[in-house]
Amino acid sequence: MAMLEPSLAFLVLAFAFFFCFVMSTGSYDYFQFVQQWPPTNCRVRIKRPCSNPRPLQYFTIHGLWPSNYSNPTKPSNCNGSQFDTRKVSPKMRIKLKKSWPDVESGNDTRFWKDEWNKHGTCSEERLNQMQYFERSHDMWLSYNITEILKNASIVPHPTQTWTYSDIVSPIKTATGRTPTLRCKQDKKTQLLHEVVFCYEYNALKQIDCNRTAGCQNQPTISFQ
Repeated sequence: MAMLEPSLAFLVLAFAFFFCFVMSTGSYDYFQFVQQWPPTNCRVRIKRPCSNPRPLQYFTIHGLWPSNYSNPTKPSNCNGSQFDTRKVSPKMRIKLKKSWPDVESGNDTRFWKDEWNKHGTCSEERLNQMQYFERSHDMWLSYNITEILKNASIVPHPTQTWTYSDIVSPIKTATGRTPTLRCKQDKKTQLLHEVVFCYEYNALKQIDCNRTAGCQNQPTISFQ
């Protein structure tokens, strides 16, 4: 029995090293492609107002996040190549300034750097840095959320509100897949903040998002 103890200790140690390796290199099940509504971002930034006094009036990219079903916030900050600004071509830079701007401080390059270092490094074996940003921009072009909602008569309004299903329904009709909505609370008002599309492991095929709603159990959502 005593001879088994070193073997058991070795197995435990080996598993611990393997677990740490997997977490550092990025083990994930699917991708969350997150788009944000800039006016909500700026409205809830009380201490540090947005640099642009009139935020963009269309949904922009927040990020493309490798995620786990057990914990959608992981993995993050994985071991991998850190952001290299030289790998963002001038042509792609022009595209990203429209689809993926830093709507808060206006420092687009720093925003792309933070998103790649935190999330992109975790799926680098599937998408290198150039592919990561190209794929994200293509996803953004695939479905114009602002126009989809507008065609369903869901447009920014200071007092009108909608239910969660009111907003999800036209997006699901247009994409054929169920998105997830996320909200921000401003005093007693629940503001639409983000629309999340989900993609399979290779970030090629859109799938249903099966996570619970990211908005609180309030009957109405404001879109301002």
